Amino acid sequence: MTLSKVAKVSKTTSEAGKTAIQVIERMMNLLDALAVHEESTGLKNLAEETQLHPSTAHRILNDLVACRLVERGDGGTYRLGLKLLELGNLVKARLSVREAAQAPMRALHKLTGETINLSVRQGDEIVYIDRAYSERSGMQVVRAIGGRAPLHLTSVGKLFLASDDASQVRAYVTRTGLSGHTKNSITDLSKLDIELNHVKKDGHARDNEELELGVSCIAAEIFDDSGKLVAGLSLSSPTDRIQSEWLRQLQDTAIQISKGMGYIPKPAIA
Repeated sequence: MTLSKVAKVSKTTSEAGKTAIQVIERMMNLLDALAVHEESTGLKNLAEETQLHPSTAHRILNDLVACRLVERGDGGTYRLGLKLLELGNLVKARLSVREAAQAPMRALHKLTGETINLSVRQGDEIVYIDRAYSERSGMQVVRAIGGRAPLHLTSVGKLFLASDDASQVRAYVTRTGLSGHTKNSITDLSKLDIELNHVKKDGHARDNEELELGVSCIAAEIFDDSGKLVAGLSLSSPTDRIQSEWLRQLQDTAIQISKGMGYIPKPAIA
């Protein structure tokens, strides 16, 4: 390739990059403009406030509507979409939980020598958002931070399913089909109901080699300042190494993290 062709390709790539950045900037300007208005507002106002041509603003707004970041109101007006609320709540939960959990997680890992996981729910799966572990644990960490797993196959996932009502659990079963990963996986609704009743009664959940053979997990709930279940703390270990005293230590750590988020535990009944 000649130098002139290289320069032409480089220029084209640079221009494409600038165009993409420009579109993002315009999109953010429109979102910022919408944020100022408590009620829906029209295309003309948005175009004026962002100094965009009405046709350009209209095109970008249509893309934002398609992504649910913006909603179209009556008379061709626009307002911020609920997708932003969903994303904001998810980010808030993840960031605040991670911050509150880091030191307690490290302390629990040091105490037990086992892998400690922090997970949140996203749809029909849990997402691992933090972990405390070391090579000394002798257990390979299969799912990295950001990894996902079905709710019914994990201890943390069962905590979230146990907080759902019966109709929500059945809807989950319909959507997922309760597919299994191992011979121990729960793939039957009646067995899942029994398992979730145990979770509600005991206040913790277990994964008995249901996601991965040879690995068991125990999980405890983490609540925010409103008492809402926002995350789960789990301990993963080779099945033959699980110790009964770890459950109380895990639950104490989960309560400590919850308190760090403003949660006030209910007084124990005498």
